[in-house]
Amino acid sequence: MTPSFLAMKPITLLVAGLLAGPALAGNWTQFRGPLGNGVAADDRVPAQFDAQSVTWTADLPGRGLSSPVIVGDRVFVTASSGAKQDRLHVLCFNLSDGSLRWERQFWATGRTMTHEKISGATPSPASDGERIYAIFSSNDCVALDLDGNLAWYRGLGRDYPNASNSLGMSSSLVVTDGVLVAQVESDAESFTAGLDARTGVNRWKVDRPRKANWTSPSLLKGADGRTHVVLQSSKGVQVVDPKTGRTIWNFDQGASTVPSTTVSGGKLFVPSNGLTVLEPGAEGAAMNTLWKAGQLRPGTPSPVVLGNQVFTLNDGGILTCGNASDGSRQWQLRLKGPFSATPVSAGGLLYCVNEEGLVQVVDPSKPEGSVVSEFGLGQAVIGTPSIAANSLFVRSDGKLWRLGGASAR
Repeated sequence: MTPSFLAMKPITLLVAGLLAGPALAGNWTQFRGPLGNGVAADDRVPAQFDAQSVTWTADLPGRGLSSPVIVGDRVFVTASSGAKQDRLHVLCFNLSDGSLRWERQFWATGRTMTHEKISGATPSPASDGERIYAIFSSNDCVALDLDGNLAWYRGLGRDYPNASNSLGMSSSLVVTDGVLVAQVESDAESFTAGLDARTGVNRWKVDRPRKANWTSPSLLKGADGRTHVVLQSSKGVQVVDPKTGRTIWNFDQGASTVPSTTVSGGKLFVPSNGLTVLEPGAEGAAMNTLWKAGQLRPGTPSPVVLGNQVFTLNDGGILTCGNASDGSRQWQLRLKGPFSATPVSAGGLLYCVNEEGLVQVVDPSKPEGSVVSEFGLGQAVIGTPSIAANSLFVRSDGKLWRLGGASAR
């Protein structure tokens, strides 16, 4: 989730040799998937889950809320361990059977204190298909190739010791056009930085509003085909050029500091004044506000858009369906909460995992919505699940699950 920074003095370790091949379609390469909208376009995850749906489980060495990242035949997860959560882990599992392929560990160089509900491994990693990039609440950022070889390491908590907050950092990474974008926003020092994906050196760094922020950046493809980065904060939304950090569009009417903006159909669904939908116009001009709907206000989970429907979920478990064209409320469905994880979607279904680890599958095509199945994992789940290989990947502090897929029995 959150904001902005990264700057100069990197601890840069270059890796010799070439990295793995390009990303393939169907991968889940960042928080809320390759498009950052929580929707898997090409996957079909089962609607019914039971014990036979568990393809495999894998034990994890420490706490974590970060979403799994899936690239080809590999599943990547981060974790933090130790009494001070100062031991940082990046793990790679085999997609087929959940066996551990490799693990790398690092010592945190920045502040590791977090709220008891979260952990040092709250931000989700990201991948460009050649490397896996991970950032932790301590603002330590690491780049590894897909075989676990270290490319570079940035002790951002050491470089910017005031860029932290008392509850812990949680903004996930995005990578595009050879630039890794990290939001590191706090009350004291606040910025977003674009790091060179090959070296970790800052290509740019822009100041951001000085207020603790836990939202994550999103990607927006413009009409010209260029990809832009959406940065959300308490002040509103800025859309910037990933290569330079230059602001292209700005919305200054405020926004949430917890759920993040969702991009769908070239529009921005922003948790602002409930839910506000923006459409970019000419470069440098104000974004067009299409509608605002106070009744579609999300809780901790971010919005999800499917076709002409937009879904928001509050922390208590009320799933609200609105018309994506005008914001009118269509129906509400009470799920078993509470929720922190954002729903994800495949095959037109919504997969909602509550904090007790109960997976609830919702069919939004039914009148008033309908829960078509439930399956309990038996462990607390705070992080957002991922989808790839016709499977749902869910992690708790202690385990990683693969549900569904060809290998399920």
